Amino acid sequence: MENIVYVVHCIDTEGPVYESLEATFERIHDIFGYDFEPSKSTLKKLQNKEIDLNGNEDAVANLVAPKRIQMNETWDQIDAMLDRITSAEFRARYADSYGNGWIYNWFCLDNVGYTGLNPRRRDLGYHNVFDHYRRYNRYHGITCDSIQWHFHPLPINKDAHRSGTTFLNSDHIYNILTRRVIEREWFPAVYRPGFHTERPDSNFFLEQWIPFDYANQATENYQGQPDLSGSRFGDWRRAPKTWIPYHPSHDDYQTPGNCRRWIARCLNMEARLREITHADIDLAYREAQTHGASLLSFTNHDFRDMSPEIDKVWNMIVKVDRQYPKVKFKHVTAIEGMRKTLGINDLYAPEFEVELQRKKAASVLTVRSQHPIFGPQPFLALKTRGNQFYWENLDFDDTQQWSYTFDFNNVWIDQIETIGIAANTSAGVVEVVNLDVASGTLRRTVHNQESVHTS
Repeated sequence: MENIVYVVHCIDTEGPVYESLEATFERIHDIFGYDFEPSKSTLKKLQNKEIDLNGNEDAVANLVAPKRIQMNETWDQIDAMLDRITSAEFRARYADSYGNGWIYNWFCLDNVGYTGLNPRRRDLGYHNVFDHYRRYNRYHGITCDSIQWHFHPLPINKDAHRSGTTFLNSDHIYNILTRRVIEREWFPAVYRPGFHTERPDSNFFLEQWIPFDYANQATENYQGQPDLSGSRFGDWRRAPKTWIPYHPSHDDYQTPGNCRRWIARCLNMEARLREITHADIDLAYREAQTHGASLLSFTNHDFRDMSPEIDKVWNMIVKVDRQYPKVKFKHVTAIEGMRKTLGINDLYAPEFEVELQRKKAASVLTVRSQHPIFGPQPFLALKTRGNQFYWENLDFDDTQQWSYTFDFNNVWIDQIETIGIAANTSAGVVEVVNLDVASGTLRRTVHNQESVHTS
């Protein structure tokens, strides 16, 4: 039996981001409280630590380092980067122990719900980022990479460049997923948290539908950046510092417990804090040597040039790799990494049976699953004839059987255009079923299974 470190590169995929010189100085003020007249010369001095900041010189220089403020500002710039880093030559340069090239996992964000400012010129709209990456992969015939889900909780001010921590303060999270089910016949199996942040409401939400969560940023480096330190964002101080995924507890996502989903550790490649280190990678190798497998994952963003960060991390990996001749490393997708590390082998689909009985007083949708699903119920998506989208709970009829009633209490079936059903298995096999109400036509799609089919 081989000892393997499974390597997963997770990208928080958000599309182009623009930052003006004035915005950079605004961030300095917001985070550290310093007021400077924006200028390139002052920026250069701050980067070179030439201004006395009463002990904050290193932290401010880190915040405004050239590598952090150089952005991919347009889709053309992102595509130019993708042309480089998805090429066969680039992937092969960073091959694993088996000669396999680098693999990308694109966790796509929907920039929606923002009614305030958008100074970073984010591409607002449902599916925009998801569609761009899916089109790019299809056009270039890329099949080794995966697309998964990333979500930014909305701040109260609804500014697109601000950060929130609350999942369920709006219906946008449901609109994103209902549209993905019905309009794209897709549902996520893996999640990466926006701002690296989870809270009780996101913990409960993910427990219902998403089996794999690359979120744990437990590390020693928590200091130096006031807006990110402590419990403010990305708080994983109590979580296990291990490269073996764990089940979280109900009341504290950071501590191991009896919840369903798996949380994997995922550190930053190049960031102001919680960066992956040589010691972190060494631990992954020691755990693989002891347990037979470990899951080494790390994350960055698509709005910066990713190639220097890939080079940096890969060089650390191969340096550690030389010290462990009995351990190999392998590039994998986020789903495969979880499955291989945890020994998950049953790749059955739910195999839904969907029936709609139409009557005058009420119409009843019945959903049966031939195999167990992840979570208590499938995700139910409804699209009205007026092009509005809703998520609804199902009623629980029996083991692996649910129903939903269309009547005077909520909505009549004649008002519904499409009904979508989606669920994962515990192995991350996704099944999506869409029912066209008018014709009765069912369309079924299965993702993340060895034998993927559409009917």
